[in-house]
Amino acid sequence: MQQDADITVVVTSCNRHDLLARTLESVRPLVRDGQDEIIVVDSGSTDRTVGIAKSFGAKVFVEEWKGYAGQKNSAMEKATGDWILSLDADEEVSPDLARDILQILSHPPQVHKLMRRQTDGALAPILINGVWMPRKNYFLGRWIRHGGFWPDRKLRLCRRGTGHFKEAAVHETMQVEEYHGGGVTVESKELRTPLLHHSYPTLSDYIDHMNRYSSLGAEMIGAGRRAGFSLVNIAIRPGFTFFYNYFLRLGFLDGREGLLLHLYHAVYISWKYAKAWELGRSRKGKGKT
Repeated sequence: MQQDADITVVVTSCNRHDLLARTLESVRPLVRDGQDEIIVVDSGSTDRTVGIAKSFGAKVFVEEWKGYAGQKNSAMEKATGDWILSLDADEEVSPDLARDILQILSHPPQVHKLMRRQTDGALAPILINGVWMPRKNYFLGRWIRHGGFWPDRKLRLCRRGTGHFKEAAVHETMQVEEYHGGGVTVESKELRTPLLHHSYPTLSDYIDHMNRYSSLGAEMIGAGRRAGFSLVNIAIRPGFTFFYNYFLRLGFLDGREGLLLHLYHAVYISWKYAKAWELGRSRKGKGKT
């Protein structure tokens, strides 16, 4: 397939030598020697992560940790391609997804060959600035297919200069420019082929991750206000979340892995609000000294 537009694949990493090679190998179909690029922004790995990145021809930048959104935006700012594909070091581009991305890159860089009929009957071109893709999560050796974890839609591909990650301590999301006017519609496109997420190979990995994320989430809750102790948030909300995802959204169909995933996801919610209360109490105590 003819590839007309350039692409930059950006990856953020820290001590992920066990996963990074698979990620970079999966983007080989997208990257042409001398025309496209891979950028890895590393936050101080002490393992073989940097060496593996260089072995794939990546441009490596070692920077202090600026938070999830800040690190990803820093990587995107270094890109020179027409399009930017942002990945985590534990993600993999499936062959079908690579094919669909190449199809997008084969369009002219200015306007995609799509037309929408306006109210006056005229056909207006559609410019695609961003591309959503479903993410398939691999948890404890099983692909999760229910309970709200599939399809886990992510906006990861954007035209350079139109997208950025919204600043947030946790659960950062990419945003792109969308508008309608001047005879052109600018919007995002959604693919059906999956981005693969090799998320948590062990239960310890998942619990450590949720512990870290709950601390960051607590900071977001407590920003600018003191979070009080709430039985609703610490007990009832987590219980309802488990019931909703595990039963109503059919999480039980993912077997034992689904049970553990939804059980500890509910625990994460309880931890987050309990830590927010603890953080608020700590700040209140310091204010009295």
